[in-house]
Amino acid sequence: MFEGSIVAIVTPFKKGKVDEPALKKLVEWHIKEGTDAIVPCGTTGESATLDYDEHINVIDIVVKTVNKRIPVIAGTGANATDETIMITKRAMEVGADGALLVSPYYNKPTQEGLFRHYKAVADAVKKFPLVLYNVPGRTAMNMIPSTVARLAEIKNIVAIKEATGDMRQASDLLRLCPKDFNIISGDDFTTFTMAMLGGKGVISVVANVMPGAVAKMMDALKAGNIDEARSIHFMLEELNAAMFIETNPIPVKTALAMMGKIKEEFRLPLCEMSPDNRAKLEAVMKKYELIK
Repeated sequence: MFEGSIVAIVTPFKKGKVDEPALKKLVEWHIKEGTDAIVPCGTTGESATLDYDEHINVIDIVVKTVNKRIPVIAGTGANATDETIMITKRAMEVGADGALLVSPYYNKPTQEGLFRHYKAVADAVKKFPLVLYNVPGRTAMNMIPSTVARLAEIKNIVAIKEATGDMRQASDLLRLCPKDFNIISGDDFTTFTMAMLGGKGVISVVANVMPGAVAKMMDALKAGNIDEARSIHFMLEELNAAMFIETNPIPVKTALAMMGKIKEEFRLPLCEMSPDNRAKLEAVMKKYELIK
């Protein structure tokens, strides 16, 4: 159900508020460009700075704009299990097709604690599809493959966004988990390599600025056109790197602002790029002919 080019969409702001018209335009652009699914309120969507009403409103805007044309996987993870359940239920109520659940951050739970957390959420929402999200760089703990394999036996836990950048771990996940459990890259630079191991897609940052290219690469991989996909992978590498010269989503939102698609606005503690890094990003954007 969840595979291919999945964009971790930004949340546009304007004068401190969610910019609904800009968000709707981004959604329409992604559908036109061939994006396979959309994740609102992930890390790239600055979910940590949205209040509860804003969080659900962003999901609702995306769901209504998409109007069942592609899946919407709502970011609903939190560092408290009860809070995660509450947000996930709200996302389900407004019509999301599934939820992306980041591992509880700051708490640093044990592997058993992680298992119980995710199982509690899965039990609370019954048949609602859930995607695990392992990103040790932000949560300060790694969900190991044996824990994921246990969770993959739960019927409505259907995939994992694997963002360790560790291909040995990705290989272990693919070996240990059921064949119908999708392993999805959580880092643009690992998408092609993970697909070669058997991964089914990417939850992408760079798809925010070049959705057509990422979608084309994933379509080529699915069709078995490996040389074409590899060529696109290499073509995107410099842009991938530029999206992370400062903390995500600062560069990608700056890039979209350069393209005229959103306002260049963040919420503290995120702020605008340093002048040196902004100049580097602008040079890359010009090289890719995304701006003049």
